Amino acid sequence: MSIVRAADAPRFELGDARFTVFAGPSNGSRQVCAWRLTVPAGLESNAHTVDRDEVFVVLSGQVRITPGGDLLGPGDSTVVPAGAPISVGNPGAEAAEVYVALQAGFTAYQSDGTSIGTPPWAA
Repeated sequence: MSIVRAADAPRFELGDARFTVFAGPSNGSRQVCAWRLTVPAGLESNAHTVDRDEVFVVLSGQVRITPGGDLLGPGDSTVVPAGAPISVGNPGAEAAEVYVALQAGFTAYQSDGTSIGTPPWAA
């Protein structure tokens, strides 16, 4: 069993977005990756894809996640199928917190198909 204390959780940044790691291969989870994504107000991520289904659960604030593009609020969730283009935007005035989970060992790709590999928050 692996315990990640909130104060010690690994943190990564990509632009203005912040990733706080709960589970992944680096802390004992061989099959599942999970993190909290903090999306600042006004942020719109670049479109990308992953080769596994990805689950998003909004904890606070509001986000718009493509491919559907519906506005999601606290308690709402969505599953983005493997290979579908994903972008996350926060049209609100406050930061949003989103729980994200997917199968460990995934590969991410830029919109042009260039492999990003596995990001450090999922390694």
